[in-house]
Amino acid sequence: MQKHPARAPGAAPAPVTATAEGLDAHLVVDRGSFRLDVALTAAPGDVVALLGPNGAGKTTALRALAGLAPLTGGRLRLDGTDLARTPPESRPVGVVFQDYLLFPHLTALDNVAFGPRCRGVGKAEARARAAGWLDRMGLAEHAGARPRRLSGGQAQRVALARALATDPRLLLLDEPLAALDARTRLEVRAQLRRHLADFEAVAVLVTHDPLDAMVLADRLVVVEGGRVVQEGAPAEIARHPRTEYIAQLVGLNLYRGRADGHTVRLDAGPSVSTTENLTGPAFVAFPPGAVTLYRDRPTGSSARNLWRCAVAGLESHGDQIRVELTGELPLAADLTTVAVAELGLHPGAPVWAAVKATQTHAYPA
Repeated sequence: MQKHPARAPGAAPAPVTATAEGLDAHLVVDRGSFRLDVALTAAPGDVVALLGPNGAGKTTALRALAGLAPLTGGRLRLDGTDLARTPPESRPVGVVFQDYLLFPHLTALDNVAFGPRCRGVGKAEARARAAGWLDRMGLAEHAGARPRRLSGGQAQRVALARALATDPRLLLLDEPLAALDARTRLEVRAQLRRHLADFEAVAVLVTHDPLDAMVLADRLVVVEGGRVVQEGAPAEIARHPRTEYIAQLVGLNLYRGRADGHTVRLDAGPSVSTTENLTGPAFVAFPPGAVTLYRDRPTGSSARNLWRCAVAGLESHGDQIRVELTGELPLAADLTTVAVAELGLHPGAPVWAAVKATQTHAYPA
């Protein structure tokens, strides 16, 4: 089967429609007071990331795809076949669990061979397949090692090889990098990206880490409270967030209001001047780095947006200080340590916050 043509980084994927090949799912799962209601479609070769806060329903969706959580309603079709009533062990699905769940008493080779063996493949053939996958993962010399002898990154690759050894038509990855330290995570993320690029069926990745989602996936599906709140190419979602959760993930101040020309009257009260000319419900966003703070009302500033605020808190944010503000417009500002010191900022300090219209971005709600 042909892999989709390569896309330039950040380019939008082609629109996804339900076809005989690939994933066509509407996952409805009721669990007590929580209801998951998520539609997912993907063509062979697509990598889709389910992104959302804890408790959003991401893992429930993954379990439903794997057959570990029964559907209350909806549908689940893979390559034209209805899987809703197919038991987990009979589905053409490979799963990489968050903690990998390697069998501690088996070698890396036999862990990978376990999948094909469960599908009826003979022992010799299963071990040959497993050896091939370990070689592709750069783990041939660790074939005889048991999991306790493997590093976190090596264990993750063994788990991925085990999932792929059954030639699945759907690959599910549950927080595949969460158990790794920061240095290992960087290396393994790059390796996983390469392996997913070579995978010719559908891959669905669950994560709460926006960097994992942006790097690994062609398309993001953001889930909050069991519902899809936004989906699209990573670059589109980063530029046009539609919920406060997404805005925080991508590092933007986000507000909703009603636009009239170059002004957006916010639901929260004040107005924001923008360069875009819009009419009707709109979002307006700007990065914390676009905010300039003054202790006294500025007289020579060219900024068209000026609000009286107070410092609610300060915390380190990379090599800068993130200043949380309340007042006419609650917002976040990023300043250097020197600027914070020169302004004498502390919780409760009154300030004026300014943002140039050219540094805002407005778009239809």
